[in-house]
Amino acid sequence: MNLDLSGKRALVTGSSLGIGRAIAADLLAEGAAVIINGRDAPRLAKAADDLSVLGDVTAVAADLSGAAGAQTLLDQIAAPIDILVNNVGVFTVKPFFEISDDEWIDMFQLNVMSGVRLARSLMPAMLESGWGRIIFIGSDQSEKPNPVMAHYAMTKTAQVSVARSLAEATAGTEVTVNTVLAAPTWTDGVEAFMKQMAEIEGTTPEAMSQDYFGDGEGRTSLLQRWAEPHEIASFVAYLCSPKASAINGAALRADGGIVRALF
Repeated sequence: MNLDLSGKRALVTGSSLGIGRAIAADLLAEGAAVIINGRDAPRLAKAADDLSVLGDVTAVAADLSGAAGAQTLLDQIAAPIDILVNNVGVFTVKPFFEISDDEWIDMFQLNVMSGVRLARSLMPAMLESGWGRIIFIGSDQSEKPNPVMAHYAMTKTAQVSVARSLAEATAGTEVTVNTVLAAPTWTDGVEAFMKQMAEIEGTTPEAMSQDYFGDGEGRTSLLQRWAEPHEIASFVAYLCSPKASAINGAALRADGGIVRALF
């Protein structure tokens, strides 16, 4: 599909692996120049080298878990940015009563405040030019919080609220702000977590996946498998394009039907 992204500049956070990298690849394939970001400089450089066959890619290493890291990133990118994809995030599984104050704050800082800081800096130029796209990568947890991921689910719901608030400022322009509620997706982080948990529980990642979609939280999934990063990325790329101009202020599901709701 020709998404008319030639000449656009995009920033995708948390894009050395997983969904972020897949989004960067799709945007590059559609003609956008893409800035990728991550905190692991060698891994980010490797991703940039791999992605360079698709188009104009630049790597900027920065840790977005605090204001200083966000400013480091902003200082190294040339304005304007036409497309901002707030993808960076982390998850952990932990019973509610064992989550410390610091863990709540750290989760919020990276998953929510990174997007807030970047949108606050980059969105005014979009509004001035009259065109731009901001996407927050949410989760099925935005709508159906898992009690052993309460702090993560909180951040994913907060992203929806922030995105809608920002969308209210775009009236009369061709700037849009949306959230994509991503399905449980087989990323490098999920794979590492599943291997760790399988070792602890004396089982295999394959058996744990089968249980997750059998009798576990994933039993309501209509996909009945983990989504692949490229399946989420293709939807995000469309929302970043001029073709999605009528979609604004929305929380859009790419959740494999895991949330049992009409709206």
